[in-house]
Amino acid sequence: MRKMRIRVIYCQLRTTIIDPTKYKYHYLLRGIKAQRPNHVWAIDITYIPMAKGFMYMVAIIGLYSRYIVNWSISNTMEAKWVVDTVKEAVEKHGKPDIINSDQGSQFTSGLYIDYIKSLEHTKISMDGKGRALVDNIFIERFWRTIK
Repeated sequence: MRKMRIRVIYCQLRTTIIDPTKYKYHYLLRGIKAQRPNHVWAIDITYIPMAKGFMYMVAIIGLYSRYIVNWSISNTMEAKWVVDTVKEAVEKHGKPDIINSDQGSQFTSGLYIDYIKSLEHTKISMDGKGRALVDNIFIERFWRTIK
């Protein structure tokens, strides 16, 4: 196939779709080490392959303990689903000082940003574009374990 320059074309699943019109926040974790519970949380979405399709999973990990603070599974990637998962985590464990995510449309949506801003003293941090495996390594490592 290589000699004949034939390539397979197939759909690739994209869980991070950046909305260029939304505001992005700076990465705040450079040089910072989580010092206590609820200091820094990381949140991300992945897909879970199923027999006939896939589902989406959102998880929040506490960087101090590497404990999964909360998680949820859905068949759609709506911002409301992500916000509801964060709300449950806050109710169970309290508010984080910093919450870090990638620049996906759910995390740059008005619904998500407004909710995080409503949590007093919680700062929003976002990975740099294309830096998920560096900036958000702990949640990415969790996905590797799950899959």
